[in-house]
Amino acid sequence: MAIWDYRPKADVWTGVAIGVGLLVAPVVIPMIAAVARPVLKAAIKGGLMVYEKGREMVAEVVEEVEDLAAEAKTEVHAELAASREEGA
Repeated sequence: MAIWDYRPKADVWTGVAIGVGLLVAPVVIPMIAAVARPVLKAAIKGGLMVYEKGREMVAEVVEEVEDLAAEAKTEVHAELAASREEGA
């Protein structure tokens, strides 16, 4: 029968490696998770800190631009008032 003649292309060592991996996985995965959790937490914490610093910097820049715009507006109004007085 042709069904009994079928042999996968993988060799015996591939099957052994998969079997060992399946046996070791319940031990290795929790160990990796125990190590990865603090690292992931630190990465998230760092990202939040960068985000907050960025928000502060953007707020400062916006405040500076608003101050400059107010100063420019005041100067323009003063110049317009001076030119009106000269023309009158």
